[in-house]
Amino acid sequence: MYTPEIYKNENPEEIRTFLKENSFGILINQTNGKLCATHIPIEFEINADGKEILQGHISKLNPQAEGFKENDQVLAVFTGPHSYISSSWYDHENVPTWNYIAVHVYGKIKIVDYETSVEQLKKLVDKYEANSENPVRVENLSEKTMREARGIFGFEIEISEIQATKKLSQNRDDFNYKNIISELEKTENPQAIAVAKEMSKCRK
Repeated sequence: MYTPEIYKNENPEEIRTFLKENSFGILINQTNGKLCATHIPIEFEINADGKEILQGHISKLNPQAEGFKENDQVLAVFTGPHSYISSSWYDHENVPTWNYIAVHVYGKIKIVDYETSVEQLKKLVDKYEANSENPVRVENLSEKTMREARGIFGFEIEISEIQATKKLSQNRDDFNYKNIISELEKTENPQAIAVAKEMSKCRK
């Protein structure tokens, strides 16, 4: 991912938090000479050896999985809030742009066994059911329902490289920076407001 120095995020804790909060990603690999991508939850975890990994699952019917045997190198893409930035918000002439936060994770993928896949499902469901009034638990699902779990491949990605971009108008002076935040807040667009919130955290 091309990222000018000013927009690089090299704060490990911030990146980990981002991955945990924006875990619906895009898994990309090459299968039969063609690039394939699947939109799925991909969770950041620490494995038994203390290594940072990503884990998730895809359908056994998904042809993308065939490519894991040929080439185990994959890319997982995660995006956060993003918004158009109008140059009319500056006190000088310039071009419009786009503010966004994104993380690319490169690594080596391996398929895990059925028992590990079920453990991954338990963690995933528990995470997203935490605030439910009547939370679903994998442990309580019937044998018939759990047969569906036989239709997935659980996987783990051993992380080899992380590239993180946080493009939030860092190149603007304080006056223009504050004005961008103000204009974003006026839009009533949830994405734009989320970008304004992230910008406010970066510069008080």
